[in-house]
Amino acid sequence: MSKQDEDRILREWTPILLRSILIAAMVLLGAGLVLTYTFAPDYYVERYQAAQHGHLIGKEKFGLLLDRVRQGNPHAVLTIGLFVLTLVPLARVAFCFILFIRERDYTYVALTAYVLAGLIVGGLLGSVG
Repeated sequence: MSKQDEDRILREWTPILLRSILIAAMVLLGAGLVLTYTFAPDYYVERYQAAQHGHLIGKEKFGLLLDRVRQGNPHAVLTIGLFVLTLVPLARVAFCFILFIRERDYTYVALTAYVLAGLIVGGLLGSVG
């Protein structure tokens, strides 16, 4: 496969993949909203009132979150939808990083690596704290 073919594939598949991630996030968020409206319309009001009284709810483990999605928990579906939505900018920066490496544009490789590292570190710190 020639370099031109590889570049063409990268340039054509990047938008397709990003749109697919965005559509998946929209479907999950839409399903979460429908589930919330249908099965738990007061869920967020109750959580807000609990937070006002100092009863904060801790972080949820990812495995438990996926289990709750399988059970149809609206909050879990919305949370996974937001997680998938955050993958869009991460994937975009990662594809730009690959493209700049292929083009040997090292200034942009360095800048994109910096942004990608910031996104990854921010995501890891957000899951820790």
